[in-house]
Amino acid sequence: MHPPLTLHKHPMCAEIIEQFQKCHVEHPIAKFFGECTDLKIKLDRCFREEKALKRKANFEESKKLKEQLRVLRTENAASSSQ
Repeated sequence: MHPPLTLHKHPMCAEIIEQFQKCHVEHPIAKFFGECTDLKIKLDRCFREEKALKRKANFEESKKLKEQLRVLRTENAASSSQ
């Protein structure tokens, strides 16, 4: 299974998505016998890479937000103790 093949949600994989959809249109019966399998494998790899990049970016963003929260808490604790 793969996520919905919308080009705007997966810009990194847009070219492979188009090739995969074209393969399914051009080979309506052969797709069931492995005609598009190579493209499917490429698509799965691309989705994994895209997800890893998003995960890394989200992790970096969360580290920044945690640091900002920590600073605010220490400032808040210091001002409330005075």
